[in-house]
Amino acid sequence: MTDLPPAPALLTDLYQLTMLQAYFDGGMTQTAAFEFFVRKLPPQRNFLIAAGLEQVLDYLETLRFSDAELEWLAACGRFRQEFIDRLAALRFTGDVDAMAEGTVFFADEPILRVTAPLPQAQLVETRIINLLQYQSMVASKAVRCAIAAGGRLLVDFGLRRAHGAEAGLLSARASYLAGFSGTATVLAGVKWDVPLYGTMAHSFIQAHEDEVSAFEHFARSQPRANTMLIDTYDTEAAARQLVALAQRLRPDGIAIQAVRIDSGDLAELARRVRVILDAGGLDGVRIFVSGNLDEHAVRDLVAAQAPIDGFGVGTRMNTSADYPYLDCAYKLQEYAGQPRRKRSEGKATWPGRKQVYRSHDAQDRFSGDLLTTVDEPASGEPLLRPMMRAGSRLEAAPALAALRRHAAAQVAALPDALRGLDPAAPYPVTVADRLRALADAVDRRVRRGQQGSASPAPDAPDHP
Repeated sequence: MTDLPPAPALLTDLYQLTMLQAYFDGGMTQTAAFEFFVRKLPPQRNFLIAAGLEQVLDYLETLRFSDAELEWLAACGRFRQEFIDRLAALRFTGDVDAMAEGTVFFADEPILRVTAPLPQAQLVETRIINLLQYQSMVASKAVRCAIAAGGRLLVDFGLRRAHGAEAGLLSARASYLAGFSGTATVLAGVKWDVPLYGTMAHSFIQAHEDEVSAFEHFARSQPRANTMLIDTYDTEAAARQLVALAQRLRPDGIAIQAVRIDSGDLAELARRVRVILDAGGLDGVRIFVSGNLDEHAVRDLVAAQAPIDGFGVGTRMNTSADYPYLDCAYKLQEYAGQPRRKRSEGKATWPGRKQVYRSHDAQDRFSGDLLTTVDEPASGEPLLRPMMRAGSRLEAAPALAALRRHAAAQVAALPDALRGLDPAAPYPVTVADRLRALADAVDRRVRRGQQGSASPAPDAPDHP
């Protein structure tokens, strides 16, 4: 098992289908280029991490309308049979250029471009945004947790409160890509070889007549992978019970690996438990904590020098609780050989197909990006590269572990201030003069077209 099951073609917005019929009616099937980008960084985020590309490519390769979907479209009364017949043969035959997953990116930088016949490129908008926005949002939150943890064990605990099954599964993937050690979500281990970690629930303790019986039962059932949850009743008393239990288990070759604390003053309880365990000869037993953690809580625990070896982070990470969406878009940038751009107030876009070039300083740290047209050579590393041509991948899907290494290298190459959790001076992203000139030329062309119509042309808004 490698990825998600094919998404139904009707997992989309209604307006994609109504526009498609109008495109077909008008013979508008020439080549279009759409780009996905984030308009502005969320508060507290100094950078973002691209994620979700593999699921997008899988979706495009498998896109097709099933017989049941076509029958529903025919019965709903909104669409003509001739159009539905054309949908039956629809396949994605276009090109995709994108940043590799795990790449650091900033506002206004396209991380993916789709170039395809207009109906195809339009239809896929909703699912592409759905996949890229969510995983990039989670990865960008998760990487902050990884930075705060400073190399300590960091496990995704978020499935149970995720906003749906797919979200829980994809958040396990995105968080591992961004630097988490692993996940408690079993299916993520099956699909992507994400390392799996698990402990026990309070219900396991409560189901036994006494706490020590629960600990011994679990240790004998899981002699090589046991983490004991010790805060169900009295955290310090439970730690002392483990010391006595460890002595009884030792002749059978069973060792207690770790304890988990899920409530209370985690720093203070960790200190007290550490003293008890060390005094009882269990200095090798690790302390793992959980309970509504995020990057700020992790940072505070690390700064307090609490004797904590690992963290379970869930809800606040995989819902990105402080900022649960990205202000992102998938916009038409070119159609029928003509650059296009949106000029709405506050949402104006840069026209045409674009490339992002990244420069490095003498220490190989990122020093600035240049946003320009694809046909303008520039110094630096081009970040968007070919991923799909004529509807087929150019390369096999990379292993998630390789994407994780790429993400780690990207974060390591950031200027120091940007890796902090507090807001820093914005990273320099320069818009090339050539791109600005193209935007002006597009605006002039649009104004001429507007002036030739019955309605007066509005004033052109400022550049984004």
